[in-house]
Amino acid sequence: MAESTTPQASAAVLLRRPKLWLVPTILTGLLALLLSLLYMGGIVNPNQDLRDLPIALVNSDTGKPPAGQQQNLGTQVAAAIAADTAGGKAEWRTLTRARAQEQLDSGKVYGALVIPADFTASVTALSTTGATQKPVLTVLTNPGKGSLGSSLASQITTKAAHQVSRTVGKQLTTGVGTRANSTTRLLLADPVDVVTQVGHPIGAHSGLGLTAFYYTLLLVLAGFMGGNVISNGVDTALGYADNEIGPWHTRRPTVPINRTQTLLLKMGMTAGISLLSASLVMLACVAVLGMDASHLPLLWVFSYCATLAVGLGVQAINAAFGGIGQLVSMFVFIVLGLPSSGATVPLQAIPDFYRFLSHFEPMRQLSDGVRAILFFDARGDAGLTRSWIMIAIGAALALLFGFAMTRYYDRKGHRRFTPQPA
Repeated sequence: MAESTTPQASAAVLLRRPKLWLVPTILTGLLALLLSLLYMGGIVNPNQDLRDLPIALVNSDTGKPPAGQQQNLGTQVAAAIAADTAGGKAEWRTLTRARAQEQLDSGKVYGALVIPADFTASVTALSTTGATQKPVLTVLTNPGKGSLGSSLASQITTKAAHQVSRTVGKQLTTGVGTRANSTTRLLLADPVDVVTQVGHPIGAHSGLGLTAFYYTLLLVLAGFMGGNVISNGVDTALGYADNEIGPWHTRRPTVPINRTQTLLLKMGMTAGISLLSASLVMLACVAVLGMDASHLPLLWVFSYCATLAVGLGVQAINAAFGGIGQLVSMFVFIVLGLPSSGATVPLQAIPDFYRFLSHFEPMRQLSDGVRAILFFDARGDAGLTRSWIMIAIGAALALLFGFAMTRYYDRKGHRRFTPQPA
């Protein structure tokens, strides 16, 4: 066979063509800039963006008011704390001890500050010879809400407790006057002990509360990557895309099929293959790596539905946007989803733009459900009910949007043609 006499292009020559550089350079630069701004913008300064972090305030003090006062010290302290929102960073919820524990167990608060039943009695006893122990304020943490969220709540409650101690100390020091020696006066200056305890324990193999985020990320990635692999694989098998592996290049005969039927095929395969991918994610995390997890049947069903919803969304976006569909779906499910998920940084500690995204971005909806199953006994009020609703809405929107676009293209006669070499 005679060798082709068609002249071959040279990389050195092509590199000198400005038009060849234009689109890749602009797109790559924009992607790098957007990714940097979106990712770092959501987490760079959580303390500055923090506001209205829900924290329980429990006043269990049953003591009688001190002489000349109308309320016991616990009531006075609780009122002072509730009035001070720490510069707007805290949303103090005055609750009973039982109610506070319920909100810790359902993930509705990030921590709690507890004033004990004997607070007034133990404080007033410090200025007498009958003192047996220092008053104690208890800070309760909620690691199920994530290490950062629990830490932020702990910082706020601990600071409030120490402020209470200094305020009470001033009153006691003023009361004893010059009667007390220097050692007693030093003790009374900061008389309250602050003890930190775990208010809602989680397992040792829970990544300090981060396994919920990473497990959610795995489900989203399984749906996202699986959807794109299926989409590309179907296009290749039907002859609408080239199959190139290393030096080997093949092109299958084109199968006549419209866009609607192609999307139906891809979504059907997504539903089947998501069974495998969701099962393997759960198998690897729970059985192989030993991640703490309960309600395993529910976790498996949720994992499958979450992966499927993402996969259907990817197929719909690819069908609507064609060649740039993978880029669009990456922004929808990954780029905008990560900083607005509230899974690592609390939603109360991210900028307003990301809080807005969190109302509908898929990763936030899924992470709430995973967190509820893993850490909060699969309670519906811990976010699981809302998560199920949003999964159903997301899947329905993917079906409606995808098939609406493909039927529109089919009616307009926009058929998929086999590309021809120039």
